[in-house]
Amino acid sequence: MQRLEKLCNQIRKTNSVASCPTFARYLCTEKSNDQEVRESLEKSSLLADSIENQLRGFAKSVEKYKTITEKKVVKGKSFVTLLRNSKLMDLGDPNGRVVKGKVIHVVENDLHIDFGWKFNCVCKRPALHASDYVRGSIVRLKIKELELSTRFLGSTKDLTILEADCILLGLLWSPLRTKTYRV
Repeated sequence: MQRLEKLCNQIRKTNSVASCPTFARYLCTEKSNDQEVRESLEKSSLLADSIENQLRGFAKSVEKYKTITEKKVVKGKSFVTLLRNSKLMDLGDPNGRVVKGKVIHVVENDLHIDFGWKFNCVCKRPALHASDYVRGSIVRLKIKELELSTRFLGSTKDLTILEADCILLGLLWSPLRTKTYRV
């Protein structure tokens, strides 16, 4: 009877039978000497202590990470300040600027050119060195308008055609030729 009480007390301390599989062995009806029971209880108490130490270690790590995440965030500059001081705003009005772009698509005599803004532009292929204007060519452009949009008949809102308006100034580099052009 004492052995059963000790086992029950030990089970209550660890809150689990699964934490020490040796408990199940002592719940059977076979007789064993008291020395074996004492040894197994000592082993189980050591096991329970190690489980508690692990929980303490885990709790310590949780506390450690809580303090890391609770660090105060240093307030930076506001979005308005960052935008005002950005390179995008330093450019000023892009209309009339000369930029370089890359031919990304060729459809008959139309060149679709990406020059790094919101929309690509579509320019006519020039007659001079027309065969050099292929996909991957680098060209010079003068920006007229970044977004072509207007109100069509009967519309109350502007409608965009998802293109920029640019003038093709010339070819800077072509994958077909090793010579660099400067127009």
